[in-house]
Amino acid sequence: MQIVVTLDCVDTKAQAEFWLAALAPLEYRRGFDGPPYLSLVGPASAPTLLLQQVPEPKQVKNRMHLDLDFGTEELDAEVERLQQLGAQRISQEQSEHGFRWVVVSDPEGNEFCVFVPPASAAPGV
Repeated sequence: MQIVVTLDCVDTKAQAEFWLAALAPLEYRRGFDGPPYLSLVGPASAPTLLLQQVPEPKQVKNRMHLDLDFGTEELDAEVERLQQLGAQRISQEQSEHGFRWVVVSDPEGNEFCVFVPPASAAPGV
């Protein structure tokens, strides 16, 4: 089984550069590139991120989004790294059930969360 997460975007090339840099700690690389699609492929167990070019810009809040754990306790430092790549911080740090997270958006406004799980959380939670 394979999980592919598709992200609509106006400029697949620019979005690919952002997401490759953002996901660099997770070792993502370019995969299939055939307009209107450009895929970013990670390690074997990671989902593929498929960028799909669409004519319209993002209009409303995402109904589905990525939650990314970069394996660091330094949440603010990770958010700052993403902002330097072109992300925008959407929220202040939030916490619930021991999880800490910040909502950010990519350069085209697609929201995603950067989170730190509680020390007792099982992998993949």
